[in-house]
Amino acid sequence: MGKRRVLTPALMGALAFLCSASSAEPVTFNGHGISLHGELLKPEGAGPFPAIVALHGCAGLYGRNGELSARHAEWAKRLVERGYVVLFPDSFGSRGAGPQCKVEDRVTRPAKERRDDAFASKAYLQTRQDVNAQAISLLAWSNGGSTVLYTVGEKRPAWDEGPDFAKAVAFYPGCRLPLAHGDWHARIPLLILIGSADDWTPAKPCEDLANQARANGEPVSIVVYPGAYHDFDHPHLKVHETDDLAFTADGGGSAHTGTDPAARADVLERVPAFLAQ
Repeated sequence: MGKRRVLTPALMGALAFLCSASSAEPVTFNGHGISLHGELLKPEGAGPFPAIVALHGCAGLYGRNGELSARHAEWAKRLVERGYVVLFPDSFGSRGAGPQCKVEDRVTRPAKERRDDAFASKAYLQTRQDVNAQAISLLAWSNGGSTVLYTVGEKRPAWDEGPDFAKAVAFYPGCRLPLAHGDWHARIPLLILIGSADDWTPAKPCEDLANQARANGEPVSIVVYPGAYHDFDHPHLKVHETDDLAFTADGGGSAHTGTDPAARADVLERVPAFLAQ
């Protein structure tokens, strides 16, 4: 027989924390003209904790098993372990919709419904006793990343009366339209993370947008990862090509997605460091 491992109180406490960090609590709260459903994850204790509103991409919040998708679950676990409350609003499911990657006439738009969802999620977190209302940041991927650009790049809606977002992180957002409008400005510190090989939401418009913002003295930074595709931070997604997408860089409907180990390793350290600054 192998040597029996003894669970010390310290180890049992650590295991309990990891279990609680990976357990999502379903929540429902008031959106802007809609009841929003979401998933909340939090550290143990009374807080108040800093918090993060995390916006899913066009594939939605959940995997095929009905649980948080692998990328969302892992990011939530890592952030909870660092002391953050994490809220994932379900923009699609709350409106009776499924994945929107292959849909042109989407039920939610980054510049409107999803932007409202971001502010409504912040407002909900600011009512919680376990959240520091002054320390709520925004983190998002792809379609959600595009939402970040509109959320931090326009005036806050009149109904958003609480403190503003502290910081924002956008993974591979679509930057072409905000750049083309020519009047985009960042209110708060923003970090854009994107791959140089991204053929879904290309890097060049994001680089131009960040350069334009920095020239205006705005707190926007960008990291472009050489050879990385869309979804480079996924924990275990083999690089592959997806067809029949509604919007891609060349308009052809096909784009590559998949994990890039080097880029993933960097963002796992860079994002928490940026949020903690």
